[in-house]
Amino acid sequence: MGTRTAIPAIAEHMSAGGKPPDAPLLTAAGIEKSYRRGIWPARREHQVLRGVDLELYPGEVAGLVGENGAGKSTLMKILVGLFGHAYGMTPAQERRSRRNLYAALGFERYASTRAGQLSGGTLAKLNLGLALLADPAVLLLDEPYSGFDFDTYLKFWDLVAQRRNSGRSVLIISHFVTDEERFDRIVTLRGGKAVPR
Repeated sequence: MGTRTAIPAIAEHMSAGGKPPDAPLLTAAGIEKSYRRGIWPARREHQVLRGVDLELYPGEVAGLVGENGAGKSTLMKILVGLFGHAYGMTPAQERRSRRNLYAALGFERYASTRAGQLSGGTLAKLNLGLALLADPAVLLLDEPYSGFDFDTYLKFWDLVAQRRNSGRSVLIISHFVTDEERFDRIVTLRGGKAVPR
């Protein structure tokens, strides 16, 4: 199996440093992805993403939905892979951030527990905590509340609201959206394109 990815334009912009406040924090344009399947000579190319365009603005909570196989996780991997880098936090910053996240998610009692010993829902909390650790300007989450109990689900949305209020953006990728009023915008991935809902 082979892959091909074409990304004509993708950039991350921070609102600091002279950017106007309404400039997008993330711009992705023309993202394409295809997989080669089968054995030669019957090998075929299957195009999953066909020129996806997506922008995330300061203080925006956006949802990306689509059917199984629509390319949601593929798009997430492309976006995360291109912006993945060490955050360069000092040990003191890391400890302070970790304490705040443990408290916000009700995770304090698991602070010394190994990840392999956690339940599915608690492991989902850990993954969310790791994503939030460096307090990034753009937070990309794939099925973030899968396995959460209701209390953690509500705490999750409190954290998202805090990020919105501080001018950070959140993109939540999911099979479906139940609480539409919590989102500023929902986009459907259909036919390899991002279509506004």
